[in-house]
Amino acid sequence: MLKVALLARLEAKPGKEADVEALLKGALSLADAESQTPVWFAIKLGPSSFGIFDAFADESGRTAHLNGQIAAALMAKAPELLAKPPQIDKVDVLAAKVSG
Repeated sequence: MLKVALLARLEAKPGKEADVEALLKGALSLADAESQTPVWFAIKLGPSSFGIFDAFADESGRTAHLNGQIAAALMAKAPELLAKPPQIDKVDVLAAKVSG
């Protein structure tokens, strides 16, 4: 059961929108490799606004993800690609439906 999640909001610098989109699309293989990350979405909210939503069974999964390769890659590229630091919120999952 999914209990905790992360919601990250990203705002691309002008002219860097395609680079942020490519970074997020490329991160899917890293998310697939994380055994404690059963749900991971990269989303586009607007022309220069993006997000990541991922959910976990428990706090250990969320912590592992925050210390993982996706977060490291995002933080390494943030000064180059983002207009401001990512806003990352720890949130609780109240209800979920995930099916293939």
